[in-house]
Amino acid sequence: MPGVSDRAHILVVDDELSMREFLELMLVKAGYRVDCAENGKQAVSMIGKNIYDLVLTDIRLGDLSGLDVLRAAKKCHSETVVILISAYATTETAVEAMNDGAYDYVPKPFDNNELRATIARALDLKTSDREKEELAEETKSSLHFDSMIGDSPAMKRIYSMIEQVAKARTNVMITGESGTGKELIASSIHKLSDRGQNAFVTVNCGGIPETLMESELFGHKKGSFTGASHDKKGLFEEAHGGTIFLDEIGELTMPLQVKLLRAVQQRSFKPVGDTKDVDVDIRIISATNKHLEEEVMEGRFREDLFYRLNVIEIKVPSLRERKSDLKPLAQFFLDKYSREMGKDITKISSYAVELLTKYDFPGNVRELENLIERSVALSTTNIILPESLSLSTYKRRWIEGVPNRRFDLQDVQHGVQLDDVMDSIEKAYIKKALECANGKKSKAARLLDITFRSMRYRCEKLGMG
Repeated sequence: MPGVSDRAHILVVDDELSMREFLELMLVKAGYRVDCAENGKQAVSMIGKNIYDLVLTDIRLGDLSGLDVLRAAKKCHSETVVILISAYATTETAVEAMNDGAYDYVPKPFDNNELRATIARALDLKTSDREKEELAEETKSSLHFDSMIGDSPAMKRIYSMIEQVAKARTNVMITGESGTGKELIASSIHKLSDRGQNAFVTVNCGGIPETLMESELFGHKKGSFTGASHDKKGLFEEAHGGTIFLDEIGELTMPLQVKLLRAVQQRSFKPVGDTKDVDVDIRIISATNKHLEEEVMEGRFREDLFYRLNVIEIKVPSLRERKSDLKPLAQFFLDKYSREMGKDITKISSYAVELLTKYDFPGNVRELENLIERSVALSTTNIILPESLSLSTYKRRWIEGVPNRRFDLQDVQHGVQLDDVMDSIEKAYIKKALECANGKKSKAARLLDITFRSMRYRCEKLGMG
C-alpha cells in the first residue's frame, strides 16, 4: 500500500485473543507494522515507549477503558490517530470519544473492507486540511450534471438518458417516488439542450388551487373573472423558447387535462377570457410519483394526454435502490450545511453511516438531506454521531412507515415498549395492504389472510378508521 501506510505502525488493543489475532493478521496483510496489547494498562505502557501512527482499540477492556487508552495516546503523541471499536456502542460514549479526539467510532461486527478503508483514510489524512481536501475531491468526483450525485449503475443509466434526450424536442416524462430528484433531472435536460440559455419554468400541478390553475398555466385577459384587474401572461407563455416542467402532472383535474392536451398537441392555447390563440415554442417535461398507467385504466387520467407527454420515460431509482450513493450524498449535504451554518463538521462516523445504510429512506434523497441538515444543526462535535441523527424519531418512522424494514434488536438492552412496537408493525402492514387494495378493507383483509371483521376491528383499535 505505497503512499498510504508506508509501513505505518499500528497498536491493536483488545482483550479477546481471537479478535487481536484476526486484526493483526488483517493489518499485517495490508502492509502495516502491528503490535498488540491485551488490556488497557499494557496498551498505555506501550504507548509511553513507542510512537504509533494509529491505535485501534476496543471500548471494553476489563481494566482501563478504550477511552483511557485514547487519552493516553493523545497525551503522549497528539498526532496519533485513534479509532475505537465496540459491540456496545452508545451515544454518550461516542460523543465523549469524539470530544477527546478520536478519529472514528466503529461498531462490531464491522465490515473488514470498511475498517481497512477507514484505517487507510485515517493514516492518509492526518491533518484536517488534507481531510477536507480529500472529502471535497471525493464529493466532486461524484457530481454529474449539476447537483446530481452518485456513481451507481442506476444513476449512470440516468445520466446516459439525459445526454441522449437533451438535444431533442421530444416530450419527456420523469417517473419515480417523491424526493428522488426528478426536478434536478428536468433541469439538467434543459441546461444541456439548445434551449439551455432560455427560461426553465417549473409548475407544481399539485400546489396550485384548481380554480387558479388554468389562469396560471395559460394566463388571462383583464376582466375575464373577478379580480382580473389586468392582463397576465401564463406560465406556458413565460416558458416561450425554453422548457416548461410540469411537476406532479397526475394531480391535474380532467377539465384541465383537456385544456393541457390542446396546448401539448398544437403548442398553442387561449388565455382565459381571450378569443385569440397564443403560439409558443416550448419543450414539455413532466413528472409524477403516481403510476399513470393505472390512473389511465381507472379513468382518472386521459390516455391521449398520457401518450403525448410520455414519449420518452426516465424512471428515477429510489435511494434504497442505489445505496452505494448514500455516503457521497450524505457527505455532499454535510459540506453544504456545515458551510451554511458556519460549522467545522468534516465527516460522518462509521456507526452513523451504518445506521443510515440500514434505513430504507421512504422520503428518498429529500429525506436524507433533511436528516443531514438537522444533524449538522444538532451536532456538538466535528463529526456526525448517531445522537445527532435524532434516532428516536428516526427509528419510530422506520418501524411505522417502511415496508421491508429491519429492526435493531440491540434496542432491547436499553428497554422497549413491546406493545407499541407490535402495534407499529401491525399498523404498517395494514396501511400497506390498504394501499395495495385501493382502500378496500375486504380486499386488504384477503391480502393479510384475516377476516373482514378482524380487519375492521384492528383498524378501529389502531385508530385507522
